[in-house]
Amino acid sequence: MTDKRREIVVRFGIIYLLIAFCFVLVVWKMVQIQFVEGEEWMKLAEKQKITDIIVKPKRGNIYAADGRLLASSIPTYYIYMDTRVPALRLENGELFHSNIDSLSLALSDFFGDRTPYEYRQLLRKGYDRQTGNLLIYPKRISYSQLKELRKLPLFRLGRMKSGLIEREYVRRVKPFGSLASRTIGDVYADEVKGGRSGLEASFNDVLVGVNGVSTRQKVANKYIETMEVQPVDGMDVISSIDVELQDIAEKALRDTIDGIGAVSGTVVVMEVATGAIRAMVNLDRNPDTGEYYESTNHALRDRIEPGSTFKIASLMAVLDEGKYSLTDEFDIHHGIYPIANRIMRDHNAHRGGYQRLSVEEIIQASSNVGTAQMVMGTFGNNPAKFIEKLYSYRLNDSLPIQMKGVAKPWIKHPKKDKDLWYATSLPWISIGYETKIPPIYSLTFFNAIANNGKMVKPLFVHEIRKNGMTVKTFEPEVMVNQICKPSTLKDVQKAMRGVVEGKYATARNVKSNIVTVAGKTGTALVAQGAAGYRAGQTKYNVSFAGYFPAENPKYSCIVVLNAPSGIPSGGRMAGAVFKEVAERTTILKSNRTPEDLKNDTLRIEPHWPVSSGGNNLAVRKVLTQLEMPLAVSECNWVKPSETPIDQVQMEEFKLPKGLIPDVTGMGARDAAYLLGNLGMEVRMKGRGKVVAQSRKPGTALGEGGVIEIQLQ
Repeated sequence: MTDKRREIVVRFGIIYLLIAFCFVLVVWKMVQIQFVEGEEWMKLAEKQKITDIIVKPKRGNIYAADGRLLASSIPTYYIYMDTRVPALRLENGELFHSNIDSLSLALSDFFGDRTPYEYRQLLRKGYDRQTGNLLIYPKRISYSQLKELRKLPLFRLGRMKSGLIEREYVRRVKPFGSLASRTIGDVYADEVKGGRSGLEASFNDVLVGVNGVSTRQKVANKYIETMEVQPVDGMDVISSIDVELQDIAEKALRDTIDGIGAVSGTVVVMEVATGAIRAMVNLDRNPDTGEYYESTNHALRDRIEPGSTFKIASLMAVLDEGKYSLTDEFDIHHGIYPIANRIMRDHNAHRGGYQRLSVEEIIQASSNVGTAQMVMGTFGNNPAKFIEKLYSYRLNDSLPIQMKGVAKPWIKHPKKDKDLWYATSLPWISIGYETKIPPIYSLTFFNAIANNGKMVKPLFVHEIRKNGMTVKTFEPEVMVNQICKPSTLKDVQKAMRGVVEGKYATARNVKSNIVTVAGKTGTALVAQGAAGYRAGQTKYNVSFAGYFPAENPKYSCIVVLNAPSGIPSGGRMAGAVFKEVAERTTILKSNRTPEDLKNDTLRIEPHWPVSSGGNNLAVRKVLTQLEMPLAVSECNWVKPSETPIDQVQMEEFKLPKGLIPDVTGMGARDAAYLLGNLGMEVRMKGRGKVVAQSRKPGTALGEGGVIEIQLQ
């Protein structure tokens, strides 16, 4: 018994001594690590730790006025493989070799860019070279693709066994493609720089958010990341863009600009009461392909001579002084008027011009001579007063626009810009030359006329939101309560209506059966550097600015086309775009029900479609096949006459001997055939029927020569 106790005590003592010894060793090791090796271990720990890692926040979204998404950030991924992971090297690479064939086949099916054999060669080469970042696919893939990729053979085992590496990149996408692309803007490829243009740049501080900070440390052969400062995601921007109106404006511009081959085109639609920009389109022609795309925001950046649209500002200044009224008349001198050392001409001076026009008719006919005379008659002794009037219309100010990169307008002053002021400056400024005004400023001025004299700031953004909650609201801002006298405003509105509907209307083709329009045409020569305005060395800007409906304006709009081919015409070219925008917008925004339209339809009188003139036999054949009653003369060539309600009526088209005929209204083939038979070389621009010809009807034919006809 005694021996057994002694044996137990001995065993216990041995165990106790072993535990005590181990304890001493542990304490000794702790002391050694803490005081002897501590500094070395701390250095090693720091090597395994990465601090101050920037964590990018999510960039805010940009929305249309109705909440539809215009721009958003989505994650995309590059896919790599680390062939050095230990799991792929165990047992002579058993895991890798047993899966390489099935993985190669799966990758080939998944991406479709290489054959299974090519993928096998890629993986084998990377494995043999122990590549740490073997690029599996050269393009970024989406998150949904990534989830499917993780299900492929080998990759389904996870990163530690397969070596699959995913590197995330954020890509900015626009769900509506190129729609309003320049207005929305772009971001830099280097995300640190943020927005590059448009709303992306102008509201970058709001959209970008605040960076977070994390720490990454290697523990047990794994990296563990700890968030030190949480990132703050960017806020959302609710823009003023109306997707439907943007689509209408872009389609209207494309339909016209493609036919006339303009270098670029711009359309801006503004809501009259609020100044909200509901649509902004900027198209540039690719010189290599001829296709149009959104490139530069011409509406904000182009400092151009506005041309005849500027005559409305001149009219307002003249009427506000009270010296002339709409009924006062001027001698137009057949459109040729010497001023100092230059000759001012009207657009129709080569056809004899006008003799006498009232002030209202001067605007309708867009007479340079008449406009210059009424401005010189009012401000000739004090040109500075005229310029200051223009300044009061905010045509020379940097407007507080929400967008960055807006060009500053320039209208020279006779006192402040003495070195640039000439004896001809006052009359030429009055017709829109020797000035530089971006289209957005011209539109803001016209919008004030539509808004009964109240000038409001262009509005591009309605709200800033965070997590769906409104943080900031941008209300309409009035810049000028009344730009002119109420009586002057009424006269200006009347004159603008006459540009479309009046006796001398230069925008007669803009007149619509759907909506009333008021506006002003513009056709401006553009100087070509040292070549100046010399014939053959120049290009034109054609434009139309106005509002609709004329009696109760809801929207204002400006259209500018740069360097169109063919015979330039603000009313016919830019006006066609404006008319389509006005009509389609009116139909879209109409509150009328299908039942209302049904009642209107019942009241419509029967009528015959408009017929073009041309070869008599061809006209007869077409109208007979359409079973349309026809009254036509017995002759070779016919033209439409006033059509009674019960038939289409054609009358003889007489060819004047030795003179150039008027082929407007004819189809392209008939016009080309007729002119070609007269020995002329015919050049055609556009599509449709003839709306203009380069050589005046009734002038001597001579020996033929070249004639250009414009189709629309």
